[in-house]
Amino acid sequence: MDTWIAQSLPLWEAEAPAWSRIVGVFDLETTGIDVSEDRIVTAHVGVIGTGGAIHRAQDWLADPGIDIPEQATAVHGISTARAREAGRPAAEVVTEVVAALRGLFDQGIPVVAYNASYDFSLLAHEAERHGVTPLHDPSPVIDPFVIDKAFDRYRRGKRTLDVVAEHYAVALDGAHEAAADAVAAGRVAQAMVSRFPVPETAAELHTRQIGWARAQAASLTEYFIKVGRISADETVDGGWPIR
Repeated sequence: MDTWIAQSLPLWEAEAPAWSRIVGVFDLETTGIDVSEDRIVTAHVGVIGTGGAIHRAQDWLADPGIDIPEQATAVHGISTARAREAGRPAAEVVTEVVAALRGLFDQGIPVVAYNASYDFSLLAHEAERHGVTPLHDPSPVIDPFVIDKAFDRYRRGKRTLDVVAEHYAVALDGAHEAAADAVAAGRVAQAMVSRFPVPETAAELHTRQIGWARAQAASLTEYFIKVGRISADETVDGGWPIR
């Protein structure tokens, strides 16, 4: 069910590009980290406005059709038993999540997703698994993970959402809960684009992120080879927003 919430937050700087005043937000919590094999457990698609105010929010709990590993439950709090009891059929959830995102893109609303290539890739595989037409080329997508690494490349420390949110003074209550993560990512994106010289249009920023993600993956590949994490003939996939 959609919920509409009025919420007052401090405004971001006036220099933020016009497109950042209304953005979609998207996040998944899943059974694991393999985008081709793991399944959706919870999902959130919403819209936030100026200052991060929540305008629209829709949440889903799915029965993924497989057992949820204990390590995944430890992250997002959803057990296999709860998903089977209260979750809706995965095919229905995937259909509705894809439709909600497609609706935002059709309206020209950019969608923020933190580490977008994970969420959009897993959703694409889930869509194919359940016979749903996937989002083949979602655009424009805004990924604070990619933007942060592009504009603040040498900052030390982790780049997880909770750490990055704290760096940009964005509250994140209930980390690893789809709605909380999605909204926090949207607010982080709004903070970033008011601080950095990003393109004036979301479409141009989308295009730039494709190149940034590719370069970041190449740099990570070099590092992983150097420390022996991967072999010299392996590479980190830099496909974005779907890999």
